[in-house]
Amino acid sequence: MEKVLLSVKELMEYTGWGENKVRALLNDPTMPFTFRDGTSRLQCNKRLFDKWLDSQCGKQRVSRL
Repeated sequence: MEKVLLSVKELMEYTGWGENKVRALLNDPTMPFTFRDGTSRLQCNKRLFDKWLDSQCGKQRVSRL
């Protein structure tokens, strides 16, 4: 069974991105894939993240965080 929510560390491993970039992305209020469980813990909805990432392909450049 595939995980639905990824932690910061898991998202770093999944994307190959650094911690600062992942945290900045998850802290951006315009990102639809961020999930907060009522605490300060950040998580990422993998399905929504994959959909967002696919939508970024074909754009000239993903904005730097």
